Parts: sequence; C-alpha cells; structure tokens
Amino acid sequence: MASKRTQALLYARRAAMAAIALLLLVAGVRSSWGTAQHVMLSKGREHGTLTVASCGGETCTGPYTPEGRTADHPRVTIEKSIAAKKGARLPVVLKPGTTEAVRAGTPGILHAWAPLGGALLLAALVVAGGLRLTRLAWGAALAGGMLLGAAFLAL
Repeated sequence: MASKRTQALLYARRAAMAAIALLLLVAGVRSSWGTAQHVMLSKGREHGTLTVASCGGETCTGPYTPEGRTADHPRVTIEKSIAAKKGARLPVVLKPGTTEAVRAGTPGILHAWAPLGGALLLAALVVAGGLRLTRLAWGAALAGGMLLGAAFLAL
C-alpha cells in the first residue's frame, strides 16, 4: 500500500507533466498565430503576387504586384522557404502597415501552423512518458506529424 507521501508525489508529477504539455501547446499556438492570423483573417488586407528576386540567409525579397487597386511595392520581404527560388511567383498577403509578406492560401496556412505541429510532437513525448496516456500521445503525435508533413508537401 502506498503511503500518502508517495501518492502526493505521484499527483505532483502528473500535474507537472500536464503543465509542461499544456505549456508546449500554448507556445506552439502562440508562435503560429503571429503569422496565421494574417493568412486566415486576410479579408481587407492587401493580396497580390511576389516575384522572388533575391534570397538572403533568412528572407527573400522581390517586387510585389497587388490584385486590387493598391500601390505596387518595389521591395517586399518574405520568410525564406524551400519553394522560394529566384523567379518564383508566390501568392502573398501583406502584413498591415509593413512590406513584409506571408504566403497566402493553403500552403500559407499550413506553413504558419508548422510550429504547432512541432509542439504537438514534443507534447506527445511528455504525455506518453510523463502521463502514461499512450492513446492521447499517439493522437497528438499523429496530428503533429500530419501537419508538418502537409506543410512540407504544400511548399
């Protein structure tokens, strides 16, 4: 029979592991939402096409051609990805008040939520190892893996 102290330690361990898993998921959502909000809530924002002219270490730049009656931007930046090669034409949405663009459409949504996919994979390890909830862990790992795989294939 386990003592009250042992029981308290077991509950504390489970609470700590649940808090860590929750923290990982909140961090994944928060880091994803910074970009995802511009793609998913794009009504009223500037839509157009970015033609990649050059790529640096972390960003690519090029001229922007709007879809509507907004002004052209000679130099717009976008986060560098595998698909952003010189001459590529990418549908984008501009962040309000900046010349920073994010990918539009399904590839943009999947790319924006990729940090959540990584967080789901990490949380699955904590849920499986710390909480011993293997079915929930497999579900989280499967969801995170599918999200990351879909983002990779879409770009």
